[in-house]
This record gives sequence, C-alpha cells and structure tokens, in this order.
Amino acid sequence: MPSPCIRRCTLDRQDICVGCYRSLAEITRWNALDNEARRQILQRCASRARQRQSQ
Repeated sequence: MPSPCIRRCTLDRQDICVGCYRSLAEITRWNALDNEARRQILQRCASRARQRQSQ
C-alpha cells in the first residue's frame, strides 16, 4: 500500500501533517507496518481531515 504523502509536509501543533493528516509517529512507522495497520491509519487520517474541514 503506497504512502498517502502528498509532499506537503508540515506538522501542526498536535504533530499532525497538514498534507496527509498522519501523526508524526504514524509517518515514521509507516514503512514497518503491514497493510491492515496502514488501513487503520488511513481511516484515522480521513477522520482528521473531516474534522479539520468542519472547523
């Protein structure tokens, strides 16, 4: 599964990337994770994106 990185790497105050919505910890672990763990991260990213867009 490819990384969701869109090369807009800037972290907010909560260490969440404003480009892909992964946390710093999720970004650094990405390559070591299996696809199921990556899917879970992508679900959290989608939730974070929805939250940010509703603010």
